[in-house]
Amino acid sequence: MRCHKGFATGLLGLMAALTLGSFALPAGFAAALLQAAAKAGFVGGIADWFAVTALFRHPLGLPIPHTAIIPAQKARLGQALGRFVANHVFTGAEVRRTLDQLDLAGIVARTLADPATSRPAAETLAGMVPRLLAGIEDGRARRLLGRIVPRLLGGADAGRVVAGALRKLLEGERHQEVFGFILARLKLVLADREEALRRAIEERVREQGGALLGWALGASIARRVLTQINAELDKMDADGSELRGAFDEWMRREIARIEDDPARAAEIGRALRRMVSHETIQHWVRDVWGRLRLALEADAVKPNGHAVAVMEGALRNLAAMLTEDQAARARLQGAVERVVAGLLPSAQVSVSGFIAGVVANWDAATITERLELRIGGDLQYVRVNGTLVGFLVGGVLYALLRALFGPVAF
Repeated sequence: MRCHKGFATGLLGLMAALTLGSFALPAGFAAALLQAAAKAGFVGGIADWFAVTALFRHPLGLPIPHTAIIPAQKARLGQALGRFVANHVFTGAEVRRTLDQLDLAGIVARTLADPATSRPAAETLAGMVPRLLAGIEDGRARRLLGRIVPRLLGGADAGRVVAGALRKLLEGERHQEVFGFILARLKLVLADREEALRRAIEERVREQGGALLGWALGASIARRVLTQINAELDKMDADGSELRGAFDEWMRREIARIEDDPARAAEIGRALRRMVSHETIQHWVRDVWGRLRLALEADAVKPNGHAVAVMEGALRNLAAMLTEDQAARARLQGAVERVVAGLLPSAQVSVSGFIAGVVANWDAATITERLELRIGGDLQYVRVNGTLVGFLVGGVLYALLRALFGPVAF
């Protein structure tokens, strides 16, 4: 900076010396031409020195109006700079162009695929689960589950799901195990309530046949009825029994009916909805929610828990999808652009205000010194160019006027 300023000042001094020296030369065209050129160069140099100096300080310390522009207009300069950056640099078109040049999906995919980043991210996400659950009111969550579960299980789609589950049971012969389980439970119930059933049958015999018939045959009839029921249940329990075959055939017909008849599927869905809306099932759902919440909270804090593993696997799957699925990549790019476009107006205001505030808080002497050091070298060349251009224009103009009008004062 000192070198540039010294060179410009030295050139100005040279113009002054040439001006003075021209008066010592013998009168003639050459002396007059040199004098005119040197005068113009000196005036041009002085004018540009004044202009450059006035940007940063008062020339010669004199409080001339409209000088020391940068220190005096620091706040307005900051506002103008902030508006320029916000409206002409930080624009929607520029932001979109920058985003288009970035492979956002690739960056996200590589980040998520790297265990060094996906593992901490998974642990962080899992660690948020207890806080998330703590923010959910138990009563509200249970009421929400009480409304959602019947709706999920109460449509025609639920009927088709039931048909699919029954077909899986049928294909694996598991439906017979269910049938056997029901029979076994029925036998246990009959055994536990045999005495009560016997008294009920005897009472029924007395009601229908009178007290004498009930006294004489009631116990015998009750015993025979219960014996016959147990015998029939024993026949059903045997593999290959007719009732098991009939049950198998009924299952096949019912599955086909549910799959082919939308009305039947909807009926099954409504039945499921009524069932899960029952208070007993609702109580069970609420109990499941409570147990699930406790299990999630306990597992989420474990570094090697299932929650961390699930989160890490989900992040890896997301990375693979962003790598292979062009549609997913396009959706991510579009989503980011829409978010940025939505935030851009407020961001522009914030950037403009931030720049204006930073510039306004700068010390006037500091900002003047920094700007002068940054652009002062180029401004000194303005002085040099003004001096040289003035010298050349002054000489050419004098020669032109002399050619047109003869000897002139310049």
